[in-house]
Amino acid sequence: MKLIRSTAIIGFFTLMSRILGLVRDRLTAHYLGAGPINDALITAMKLPNLFRRMFAEGAFNAAFIPLYVRHREEGGENEAAGFASEAMASLIFIVAIIVLFFQITMPWSLSLVGYGLRGVETDVAQTAYELAVVYARITMPYLLLMSLSALLSGLLNTHNRFAIAAFVPVLYNVIAISILVYIWNKGFRMDEIALFLSIGMTVAGVLQAGLLVWAVKRAGIRFRLQKPKMTPRVKRLWTLGIPGIISAGITQINITVSHQLATFKEGAASWLYYSDRLYQLPLGIIGIAMGVALLPTLSNRLKSGDERGAMTSMNRAIEIAAFLTIPATIALAIMPSFLVAGLFQTGNFQAGDTAKTAIALQMFALGLPAFVLLKVLMPAFFARENTTTPMKYAAISAIINVILGATLFFTLGFFGLALATTIAGWTNVLLLGRTLVNEELLTFDDRLKDRVPRMLVAALAMGVIIWPLAGWAEARLNSSILNDFSLLILVSGVGLTVYVTFSFVFKAFGLGDFRYAFRRTNGK
Repeated sequence: MKLIRSTAIIGFFTLMSRILGLVRDRLTAHYLGAGPINDALITAMKLPNLFRRMFAEGAFNAAFIPLYVRHREEGGENEAAGFASEAMASLIFIVAIIVLFFQITMPWSLSLVGYGLRGVETDVAQTAYELAVVYARITMPYLLLMSLSALLSGLLNTHNRFAIAAFVPVLYNVIAISILVYIWNKGFRMDEIALFLSIGMTVAGVLQAGLLVWAVKRAGIRFRLQKPKMTPRVKRLWTLGIPGIISAGITQINITVSHQLATFKEGAASWLYYSDRLYQLPLGIIGIAMGVALLPTLSNRLKSGDERGAMTSMNRAIEIAAFLTIPATIALAIMPSFLVAGLFQTGNFQAGDTAKTAIALQMFALGLPAFVLLKVLMPAFFARENTTTPMKYAAISAIINVILGATLFFTLGFFGLALATTIAGWTNVLLLGRTLVNEELLTFDDRLKDRVPRMLVAALAMGVIIWPLAGWAEARLNSSILNDFSLLILVSGVGLTVYVTFSFVFKAFGLGDFRYAFRRTNGK
């Protein structure tokens, strides 16, 4: 299956999930606004998500997928199945210990991400911190469920079955939206609504893991549940995985420090959360989808000795990322207020919250190309079983982010945290890119160097046209979901049409590229 086709499948379901996520966030904003209870809910969800990204998604699979491909190539399906079973047992055992530890120590350990909530009063008897402890105990099992889901997704992706793994995140948004629709006008307090959403998160985790187990079995991919053992294969997995986990951990420390600082200003955690949700929309559709599809593609090519094919895949991945990311960056940068107001300004989320969120969104937008490129560049290291180099560079960017974030937070304000994240992201990209180029693992081909400037011109032309249109549309927002989403779709649709048109005019992309991308060729 072609790389672009795989990315499109993942991107489609990711887009579906992110759109539903925006609907969920709008409903949440309507009920909870950007006050202390929403800050408590965000903090509670931050803890399992922090460790999920360390042990589950990119970090563990970055080590697991290349090794699984090797065992499958060298020893066949039986060898691969045995390795997958051992890896699953060790991952579940370690993550279960972490979950148990936090369940017992939550009243104290939640201070890691929410110390600033201590003493923050709410409209109910409990403080924001006390509510966050209750919510976090409910959401913490999600970490274990998502760790299992990530490994199962990795198995499916390695066998070129991307659809189910990309679809499962949709379930959480469907459940959350169902909860928020059900409680409409039923008079529940804010803290009760946040409690329902916490329960919904863990229920979604059960459904996601169950669906993936079914999909793996149906695909004929074998594994079995067994006791954890430190076999030579598991030792090798963790030897490669620990640098990736440390690297992901460093990134999560960045996020934790930023969130920790934000909790010292009421509403800041919510403003950063909603701006993060908006820039995560293109990042998820483009960067994460690209990274998920690229790692098994590179691993398979390198294991078969196709270095030239691997280089071509990297160039096409960067090209696709640029084609989709450049216009998204410009759109987020020039009309942040319109996007935030159209998506979130309703009920308890007021105009002042929109203004604060929009500032943070502009800061994040400047870093969007870097965040996407990170997802494209890191698989080039992981596919070669090199997890140490990305760890070192993540450490450097983390130091920059923590020091700069704290400095800007106390000098510029809360949005300085978003700006620091952007600067740290670009630092990481430059270090990774320089290493790949210097080691001749990445050479930019003529097609890439010719097309990227054309994409930039097409995107700038789009920006000139949609800027005044966004201003016209923003004046007509009225907090009605039908009206506001219609205006968002109108402006976005015009922008997309203009960008695609100019891309063809300036020959940044052609119809032949799409025909080539979506045809099948010997299952590759």
